[in-house]
Amino acid sequence: MWVFLGIVSAFFLGFYDLLKKSALENNLVMPVLFLSSLTSAMIFLPLIIISSGAGPEQSEALWYVHPVSGYEHLLIFLKSILVGTSWVLSYFALRHLPITIVTPIRASSPLWTLVGALIIFGERLTLLQWLGITITIVSYYLFSLAGQKEGINFQKNKWVLFIFLATITGAGSGLYDKFLINNIERMSVQAWFSIYLIPVLLVPAVIVWYQNRNKNIPFFWKPAIPLIGITLTLSDYSYFYALSFDDSLISILAVLRRSSVVIAFTAGAFLFREINLTRKSLVLVGILLGVLLIIMGS
Repeated sequence: MWVFLGIVSAFFLGFYDLLKKSALENNLVMPVLFLSSLTSAMIFLPLIIISSGAGPEQSEALWYVHPVSGYEHLLIFLKSILVGTSWVLSYFALRHLPITIVTPIRASSPLWTLVGALIIFGERLTLLQWLGITITIVSYYLFSLAGQKEGINFQKNKWVLFIFLATITGAGSGLYDKFLINNIERMSVQAWFSIYLIPVLLVPAVIVWYQNRNKNIPFFWKPAIPLIGITLTLSDYSYFYALSFDDSLISILAVLRRSSVVIAFTAGAFLFREINLTRKSLVLVGILLGVLLIIMGS
């Protein structure tokens, strides 16, 4: 069941990436990020209010948000800071880079999850995992060559650095998710995390606005903006539900979620008419092969 939920999560995550790219084209980053996150928060706010007045017979309902302690609120707020940081970095990177550059880098998130497990939990790598890491690193080098043909220098381009940092912080969030779901009811995590993202994102939104207040840069409302929040909510709901199963494996779920790159890469390549698709596709296959070997060696 949790594997199926992971696939459902990947499906919605793929469309989430496409909607982000569409909303960010020729648009301001922070208003898009803030308003899409506000959509998610507005989905969960009524559920929190209804749950506070619901009886014990409704506590097993899929929509029910269980009460949490002050300490648990703090743990969820820390997740919001971690995810907010990752999203700000990834949104700015996606605004300035082709989606066929961004999505393969994001697809390597399971690799960094494994590295985190290696450092935090002292896990040992198998031969297959070392092979997978090697293939992924080589694929990144080939990827940098493909990027140079579009004038993107992986060593000097700050947006490439942004998406790498976003991927690493996203992997850290994945490790943290397993800890949270083991200790806090999953709907409470998702609901309050969505609420706390609003003040977390409001700070950089105000800073960016203040820095650009005299530049008269226009913001364009697009229907894709609220759809970003809706598709992410559906993806995260499936993901957290999958994590709540006792036998679920975060390493496997991380790979399943990142299979969303197939949807984002394929559709994005045609919708946004990006170039060097054959070369990028081969590199993408190398990254996915590396991640697959890492999982097979687990």
